Amino acid sequence: MSLPAPTIQLSAVDLTVASLLLLVPASVSLGLRLGLEKRLAIAGLRTVCQLMLIGLVLKWLFQLDRWYAVVPILLIMLMSAARAAVQRCERSVPGAFGAAFFSLLVSSSLALFSATELVLDLENWATARYVIPLLGMLLGNGLTGISLSLDRFLADLETHKARVEARLALGASLWDAVRPWLRDAARTGMIPILNAMTIVGLVSLPGMMTGQILAGADPMQAISYQILILFMIACTTAIGCIGLCLLTFRALAHPEQRIRWDRILRRDRA
Repeated sequence: MSLPAPTIQLSAVDLTVASLLLLVPASVSLGLRLGLEKRLAIAGLRTVCQLMLIGLVLKWLFQLDRWYAVVPILLIMLMSAARAAVQRCERSVPGAFGAAFFSLLVSSSLALFSATELVLDLENWATARYVIPLLGMLLGNGLTGISLSLDRFLADLETHKARVEARLALGASLWDAVRPWLRDAARTGMIPILNAMTIVGLVSLPGMMTGQILAGADPMQAISYQILILFMIACTTAIGCIGLCLLTFRALAHPEQRIRWDRILRRDRA
């Protein structure tokens, strides 16, 4: 049996050469007068600084490997993901951050626990080398889903305000009046992961699988991990979308069976 190929180590010089690739989008921006050169330079600099910093933090966490060091990092990741999800939406409601945080906490915890305890069978559930990268992938994809579902739900409610009020006037319960748009919102949030699962291996090779293969892992083992990740993301996204929509519905529901339209807030994009 042949040994896996050694990993090619990248030096600072290699990364400097790789940074020259940014000259292509910069040239496009200059040629079409898009005005993105400054933003591109800042984004590139932030990419290097942020990833180098997190690399040092992860190296320290992996060496320490204690739950009291891992848990705060997980909470920071959850809060950052919830904040990003809410900020991506054009509309919001009071308490949206808390609702997004709770939805991501419950959904990602369920998927993470199932993977670490039932599939990977880790001796320590807080093993930094596993839980931090896994949660990062879950949140990176999950926040996109819940953001889409929240935005779609609030936009549809405003667009179909007259229909909602007509349903209520005809005697429908508040739940029955908004259920069609809540269902559409949950479906919208699930579309990205469904598309990813449909084309994986045919159109795209996901980053985790590609990274493992480049690191010398057996392709079938890398594929197995990627399948696990996709199923975890699907679980996180589904529960997160439904949970956030239900919590948003609760925030808008009035005890007198009407919608508190004044609680739908438009975010200032200026």
